[in-house]
Amino acid sequence: MPVSTRRVFLSGALALSMGSARAAPAPLRVVASSVPHAEILEFVIGQFGPELPLKIIEISGDLRPNALLRDGDADANFFQHVPFLRSEEASMGIRFAVAAAVHIEPLGLYSRRAKSLAEVPAGGIVSLSNSVSNTSRGLLLLQANGLIRLRSKEPGVDLTLDDVVENPRKFRFVEIAPPQLPRSLDDVALAVINGNYALEGGLEPARDALALERAEGSPYANVLVTTEGLATDPRVLRLAALLTSAEVAAFIRSRYRGSVIPVRPA
Repeated sequence: MPVSTRRVFLSGALALSMGSARAAPAPLRVVASSVPHAEILEFVIGQFGPELPLKIIEISGDLRPNALLRDGDADANFFQHVPFLRSEEASMGIRFAVAAAVHIEPLGLYSRRAKSLAEVPAGGIVSLSNSVSNTSRGLLLLQANGLIRLRSKEPGVDLTLDDVVENPRKFRFVEIAPPQLPRSLDDVALAVINGNYALEGGLEPARDALALERAEGSPYANVLVTTEGLATDPRVLRLAALLTSAEVAAFIRSRYRGSVIPVRPA
């Protein structure tokens, strides 16, 4: 008999209150951002729900999914790439486990005022993510498109605005919270936006971005994360297998049309 599953929506700093006692077989509680992560999990429920009951905890605002995982209010989360996870682990003093690499959301350059990068005005404001790993990622994308030049650093070392050594168009940079980046488009010449927030903001990265990251060889695959204690939990292992299955990869390709790219090859 199928297990009923519901999505729980949390916003801001609203605390979760969930009992630690769980009768077997308990649904796997997975924290996920709404697009595309929760949508992908909903597809998994639709296809495989009876064999793997899930409870999706959909988040927005300033709630920190890794803190929920650390505190036992969730069993796994699905919203982040590994460089962001490592920076979170360093700040929290904890180590998590990566259960599966699922998809890539190419970072993009967007503008409401320019139809090409050549049209972005000199002296314009460029908005970037204020998270350390995504600031570095955004700067690398700007450099890849010839807009700035960065100081050379060892691989894996995060770049900051202090590492911009050439800025020929004299762009002014502002760092803001990633969910606010799509909203900044009316006020800036160019915005560097994470794929999931672009989708949530009504943008279609494959169509609307003036430039996108290369997906090949990207270190920014979005991952299913759990605690070290749950890394071998059968529910986590099964969800990891389903998220990297041919069926889920086909859904991602069909649903997001190049704006989200599955790690699994076609």
